[in-house]
Amino acid sequence: MTPKRPKGAGALPKNGPFDGPKTVESPAPKPPKSDALYAALDLGTNSCRMLIAQPRGSQFHVIDSFSKSVQLGAGLESTGKLSRASMARTIQALRICQQKLKRHKVKRMRLVATEACRRAGNGAGFMRQITRETGLTLDIIKPEEEARLAVISCAPLVSKETEQLLVVDIGGGSTELVWIDLSAVPAPERPKAIMRLHAGFHEVSHKHVAAKVVDWISVPLGVATLRDHFDDVEDDAARFALMSWYFEEHLAEFAPYKDEQTKKGFQIVGTSGTVTTVAASHLGLKRYDRNKVDGLRMSSDEIDKVIRMYLKLGPTGRRRDPRIGQDRQALIMSGAAILQALLRCWPTDQLSVADRGLREGLLYAQMSADGVLEDGVY
Repeated sequence: MTPKRPKGAGALPKNGPFDGPKTVESPAPKPPKSDALYAALDLGTNSCRMLIAQPRGSQFHVIDSFSKSVQLGAGLESTGKLSRASMARTIQALRICQQKLKRHKVKRMRLVATEACRRAGNGAGFMRQITRETGLTLDIIKPEEEARLAVISCAPLVSKETEQLLVVDIGGGSTELVWIDLSAVPAPERPKAIMRLHAGFHEVSHKHVAAKVVDWISVPLGVATLRDHFDDVEDDAARFALMSWYFEEHLAEFAPYKDEQTKKGFQIVGTSGTVTTVAASHLGLKRYDRNKVDGLRMSSDEIDKVIRMYLKLGPTGRRRDPRIGQDRQALIMSGAAILQALLRCWPTDQLSVADRGLREGLLYAQMSADGVLEDGVY
């Protein structure tokens, strides 16, 4: 779960390290028309999160948001089903979302569920229960769509100098990795080329030089599922090492290029609560500030330093650390293990931090398809 953003925060940072569009303007004094509002809801393994936003220029402005830890995937690894308690917590959260959608009179929305509902034997039945009890209709999306949405949400963070791009979305139940070749795309067009992937990874653009998706993978290990695999290991450092090794083993099938890539022109963008929490710890923030985190570039040495600090703190110290908090302390080390494994595997000493993900991707995809963004239909 990404740390909660301030209400009304824009989709882009005020001073990012990329050559992209500038941040949205301050909210208008008059409430927006309901037909100009879009909503995106992401029901994941750990959390239920929603954004309500309106198009503004080439991006969007957030009108309202919701984020709640529901732990929908609790017990899923051992039983193969969603528990009654986790479903009840989720229904309560979705009722709040339904009230917000009704209050704002939102007409354009996309509400989706991901890995926990994909894997659960009663996932489809739970979708029907949600509709009966809340009136909301959620789609269980496939891993490819989840990966695609994460990619387009990060488009504004892609540097114009980037020729090879790896986007990593560390979720609660799965981790999506997408490798994109941008070398044939003119430098000024590269962020837009990423945005055009909302139509599909293998759709060919006849008007523009397309970004080429070389390979992608959905690893069925996220911060919750990886933690559950090693829950019986008592030693904190040993558990971390085992988790990192185990995740790296699952990357064996993901080898987009046989030849080793150079660091020049290569960029990794990471989107998840793990990545933003590590960034906040690196910056020493006493209070989370999205504008300082989103778009930040961290070196592998800086990330390793934070991870070593987490290990030194131990479970009790991490629980007391305000940048980690009660909700995330149980998950931060499995997320850090994934992050460390990724940095071992690819030729970069930097990671671009994205405080954005599935919800932002859902909003961009809807708005792009409707042609309501400044640049029209991507």
